[in-house]
Amino acid sequence: MLSHLFGILFNPSEEWKKIRDVDCSIGKCYCGYVFIMAAIAPVSGYFGTTMFGWEIGAREAVKLSTDSALIIAVAYYLVVLVGTFSMGVMIYWMGKTYGSEQNLSRCIRLASYTATPLFLVGFVELLPILWLNFVVGLPALAYSVKLLYTGVPVMMEIDEDRAFLFSSSILAVGMVALIIMMVATAILWFNGFAPQFVD
Repeated sequence: MLSHLFGILFNPSEEWKKIRDVDCSIGKCYCGYVFIMAAIAPVSGYFGTTMFGWEIGAREAVKLSTDSALIIAVAYYLVVLVGTFSMGVMIYWMGKTYGSEQNLSRCIRLASYTATPLFLVGFVELLPILWLNFVVGLPALAYSVKLLYTGVPVMMEIDEDRAFLFSSSILAVGMVALIIMMVATAILWFNGFAPQFVD
């Protein structure tokens, strides 16, 4: 599954066809791609926040304790795994509305490879500087959206007009999921689950 990594980044139109034609179970797809790629940001974030600390503006960097950073990294990893799978399930569920009834494995592959730039941008968390994460993260998000719009017609085998509407629906679901995660994080933070900082 990792063999498609460079193709999806540099020649997505052709690579989507190869990904579509791969006979891949959900487990194989997850073990061969998502489990590995989803670990980039949590592992990078763990080392970045414990070794260098977060820098926000001109203030001094704030480091997390190793225990607190480990809990956040594990939770982050699980959220990415569940989020990717959930997006695949949502694509599968919405497919019937847009006249495409593909199997769940293909829908999860679509969700997984669409998220590739967001997985890779996780390396930036080795240097957890707010403005740097923002500057690098926005183009990665934009490229993921491009991958979504190029991948849906190929993977779901529907015409361009329906694919555009389908992609827009997937994007809307993704934005709602992101807002829910942010709200959940804020609720946990203000109810005694805030991370522990190193003095």
